[in-house]
Amino acid sequence: MKTRKSFWLEALSIGATVILFWVPFYFVIVNALKDKQEASLLNLKWPTSIHFLENMREVITARDYMLLRAFYNSSLLTILSIAVLILVCSTAGFVMQRRVDKASPWLNFFVLSGLIIPPAIVPTIWVLDGLGLFKTMTGLVLVEVALGFPFCVLLYKGFMAAIPREIDEAAIVDGCGGGQLFFKMILPLLQPVTATIVVTSSVGIFNDFTNPLYFFPGSKNATVQLTLYNFQSQFVTQWNLLFMNILLITIPPLLLFIFFNKKIVAGMTAGSVKG
Repeated sequence: MKTRKSFWLEALSIGATVILFWVPFYFVIVNALKDKQEASLLNLKWPTSIHFLENMREVITARDYMLLRAFYNSSLLTILSIAVLILVCSTAGFVMQRRVDKASPWLNFFVLSGLIIPPAIVPTIWVLDGLGLFKTMTGLVLVEVALGFPFCVLLYKGFMAAIPREIDEAAIVDGCGGGQLFFKMILPLLQPVTATIVVTSSVGIFNDFTNPLYFFPGSKNATVQLTLYNFQSQFVTQWNLLFMNILLITIPPLLLFIFFNKKIVAGMTAGSVKG
């Protein structure tokens, strides 16, 4: 009885996954291969003729190769944000896990509040403009780091609890300072959770739509998600080119997630169980 019930639950889960994720993805692929007239019908039928190369060429060359500039901007934003996140969050997680005093509960409270309190767009623009960072890559990187900071710190802190304090004491006895202790002894042990943060945060930052729209405006500053506006207007939408654009900007994060899926699960599990 239990075996039959578990079978139906698994079958139901697989069916829900197919409906929620793979059917929409198939819908995007099918319509990306159609011509303008067929794609306007917005159905799941296979195209009568394949227009993959034509649609891809038109999407890439649209608005003076805007998609290529967007890929560069999104890649640069992702790389810089991930590098800063790893450096800042790993050191913060180390300090918060190892240091226990009267300020520790307050630090934990402020980090947790970052997961609960929603970001404020207008005050953030005002602050960035006052610092001369509005419409700059640096300002957008700082925004992405600030939004990803609470989650990454909690992951690092939870994983750090599994690392024995005896390692710290042995390193200090051998003459290591604080920086040497962390970067030479602790940071190499954080590879599983670091891999988790790299993949999950990379997908989120690369696919971010809201923050580049508000804090990094301008056609030259466009990121991949903002290129979807190239084929939409008030009266006309080129559905075949829009779906081809969606397909092109979806493939890189999808491949990254597929190849590193095991590392994501390992890092999340180690951080939660050992912490």
